[in-house]
Amino acid sequence: MTGTENPTGLPHQARRRWPVAAGLWVLWIVLWGSVSPLVLVCGLVVVALAVLLFPLPPVTHRVRVRPLWAAAMAGRLLVNLVGSALTVAREALLRGPRARAAVLEAPLRVDTDLLITATAHLTAVTPGSMVLEIDREGRRVYIHALPVRDAAEAEAQRGDVAAAERWVVRALSTTRARRELRRRARRYGGGQDGEGRNGGGQDGGGRDGGRGEGRR
Repeated sequence: MTGTENPTGLPHQARRRWPVAAGLWVLWIVLWGSVSPLVLVCGLVVVALAVLLFPLPPVTHRVRVRPLWAAAMAGRLLVNLVGSALTVAREALLRGPRARAAVLEAPLRVDTDLLITATAHLTAVTPGSMVLEIDREGRRVYIHALPVRDAAEAEAQRGDVAAAERWVVRALSTTRARRELRRRARRYGGGQDGEGRNGGGQDGGGRDGGRGEGRR
């Protein structure tokens, strides 16, 4: 015995996964709506089996939260939630079934599961956008966008995805990742490290307005 802890041993794995287990246990209690001894004990058993038998893969990208950028991103999230509701309501009231929408393909420049997921969530609350599919290998996201009446509005929607991606990298990534994002943007002719709906850029992607366009 050397006294060195085995990182793959059960005690180490249990300590590493306890936050996940605690969250699942709280979720179990909330779903049952009870704090009876039976619910608590059964929840512990179910959570323990789930965590040990179906472990989540390790997060390979370490998050470096930048508080100021994270707060700014949260503010943007709230603004987008309101803007999204207003955009959809406007199109429904003014155009109704004549409102034009499209399914668009937008490139992603980040290359970690964590940042891609965060970008997709932020894109989902962009006014008039809904994420349909994430192509992890191709680093692309497919969105349903409203309104899309011409190619310019399609590019503007792609620009929103690029802007969401930049916000995520600013708030949840390292300086090196930010430099890499800017380098790829310059390489592929993308937008600058700013905001707006005009600078989505292409990463070898795009299908001249999306996979398809239709009326809603």
